[in-house]
Amino acid sequence: MSTPRPYGNSIARYFGYGEVGEDDAEQKLQDLKRHKTKRRLWTLASVIGGGVVFYFSLVVIEFDLAMLFNQIPQFVDALYGQNNYFPPGELFGIPFVDLGAYWSFMMEENLILTIEGGRIIWGAMFVTLAVAFAGSVLGLPTALVFGVMASERVIPYPFNFAFRATMSLIRAIPGLVWFLILIPLGGVGPFTAALAIMIDTTGYLGRLFTDELEEIEDGPIEGIRSTGANRSQVVSFGMLSQVFRQFIAWIAFDLEHNVRAAIGLGLIGGGGLGLELYVQRQTFHYTNMMACIILIFLLAGSVELISQRVRSYLREEDDVEKSGVMEALINAPKNILSSTMGRRGR
Repeated sequence: MSTPRPYGNSIARYFGYGEVGEDDAEQKLQDLKRHKTKRRLWTLASVIGGGVVFYFSLVVIEFDLAMLFNQIPQFVDALYGQNNYFPPGELFGIPFVDLGAYWSFMMEENLILTIEGGRIIWGAMFVTLAVAFAGSVLGLPTALVFGVMASERVIPYPFNFAFRATMSLIRAIPGLVWFLILIPLGGVGPFTAALAIMIDTTGYLGRLFTDELEEIEDGPIEGIRSTGANRSQVVSFGMLSQVFRQFIAWIAFDLEHNVRAAIGLGLIGGGGLGLELYVQRQTFHYTNMMACIILIFLLAGSVELISQRVRSYLREEDDVEKSGVMEALINAPKNILSSTMGRRGR
């Protein structure tokens, strides 16, 4: 008759710390249980640690749920009413949101564009787009240089570390801070905002370029070297040729990000829609604020849609949607509805 094992040893064996014989299968099973126990403990510790940090974060920001409920009536008043977010209108006795109030403000403040004396005056929306596009283009060459030089495939360690450290320093400082730093150089305006985006693009886009170069295959590189190509030819035809599509996709994504960054810079004096939004907020003209928000949504959404279309065209999969920008924009409501109905039907 076998001797019954102690209860305590059974628990220890369950968690992978019990006594086992010399059987390899049992030892392997105990190792697997031990690793599983450690993962669970680390997961539990991470959840507890995250919960503690979250609690202290709420204490630091003075989070007050009761205050939010008390402010709901004031927020509702700001939504509806004269000179509020959604100005009331009436058509044949039916109430609706007066969209004409938004359009009137856009035209009066030249948020889009106007034509005076045969001359086109670009509005705040195009100023925001120009800041983002100019900053992206200005930062692209330095991002490419730093991204290539930071790769260990091009510059061996530790010499590539100087380029990596520079890009890390750039990313450590937010674009808003770069704008403040550059004010003595370019003043307060769209020009300085474009310079800030240029620097920001160098850090972020350069890092993305570096990551792509680290993942390329060695075969094409060795093939180019076998032809007697020099170092620059190996980099151009053996390395950059492998990531050309990825580079273009990341450039489109970065432009999309920079449009949003340009709006944020406008809030602190960088011009464009962000500046107009800040001015209207200071004067508590909520209707005008909503007009700016509508244009921000249209601008950011349009750039994001174009960026997404560009990235789709660059993918190699045959089943990727290849519709044009206008077609995608027109079909967007139908696609969203069909996708939603499809999920409900599952």
